[in-house]
Amino acid sequence: MPFGQAAAALAWFCGAPVGRETARRLTEAAGAALVAWEGAEADRLAAERPAPPAGPRVLQLSLDGAMVPLVGGEWAEAKLLAVGEVLAARDAAGAPVARAVGVSYCARVADAEAFGRAVLPEVHRRGVETAGTAAAVADGSEWIQGVVDLHRPDAVRILDFPHGAEHLNAAAQACFGEGSPAAVAWLDQQAAELKDGDPDAALRALGVLPVGRAPDPAAAARARDETLGYLTKRRAQISYAQFRRQGLPIGSGMVESGHKRVVQARLKGAGMHWARPSVNPMLALRCAVCNDRWDEVWPRIARRLRAAPAAPPRPRRPPGLSAAQASRPRRAPRPPRPRVAPMPADRPTTVVAGRPTADHPFKRRPILRREQLRQAGLAKS
Repeated sequence: MPFGQAAAALAWFCGAPVGRETARRLTEAAGAALVAWEGAEADRLAAERPAPPAGPRVLQLSLDGAMVPLVGGEWAEAKLLAVGEVLAARDAAGAPVARAVGVSYCARVADAEAFGRAVLPEVHRRGVETAGTAAAVADGSEWIQGVVDLHRPDAVRILDFPHGAEHLNAAAQACFGEGSPAAVAWLDQQAAELKDGDPDAALRALGVLPVGRAPDPAAAARARDETLGYLTKRRAQISYAQFRRQGLPIGSGMVESGHKRVVQARLKGAGMHWARPSVNPMLALRCAVCNDRWDEVWPRIARRLRAAPAAPPRPRRPPGLSAAQASRPRRAPRPPRPRVAPMPADRPTTVVAGRPTADHPFKRRPILRREQLRQAGLAKS
């Protein structure tokens, strides 16, 4: 929950009042400690290469990216790995389906290379390397294939079926018209062929779309050629009927729901904008909570926080000042007034009862007589 709500809930349940900024500062410090621990653990695993635990018979890997709003109107892509054990099940019609259970996550804002290293602790913990069969179900992004190559190069690559059907739909809409019955009918037929039949038949139907009769023939031909090239390049990843017979999943819904649960539920609230250094600490904490591993993770965070050098104490806010007022730069202090030398004790008295005495300077000033002033030229004749 947002920092202010978390602070209010803590005060209500525990009677411990904490300010919003204190909650934010402590939370981000805990997240940074977890990111540091996971980074150190990734370095250790890469250097020592210990034997991983036994993985399940069938395991699914799905990766994707979601955008996070930053301060200043910028956006950053949070990459997410979802790992789950695949179990055979049946849908409402009795058809066999593959269902992922025990899904766990790892998320970071990082480039593909750094992200591939950051997920190493979670990949090792889940036994990705030792699983009997690993199915990598994702969209066609190249960075995803690079991460899969790093951790399970022999994984079965599967293009997410809704993603493939979306490309078919783009070609159909461009050819038959946006929302036309002909586009809907063509898509239904070819999507069923792609999922349960021969993918080559669907590709042939795609190649003979009547783009010449489209509302915009040039745009329709371009959409058809782009879709045909995209799916043909990934021909080995669209054998959906074969994958289903093998008990493998063909959808990456677990990573899509992971985005909503891990990333969007906390980092994409109304009016939220994050400083870039704050995103990964929050993602690490979100994954720890969503993976249901808080009891295991918190002692590691606490040890790192205790081992860190103590921060200098923050100056207390003067009473009666708001945070904004306390943060304003203070004026330079005025220079001290010069001290006046005390009067000597033997100084004569010059005024008594409002009248000058004989010691007053006026009394000691010589009086010039009229004759003297005339001689000095200062008196009228």
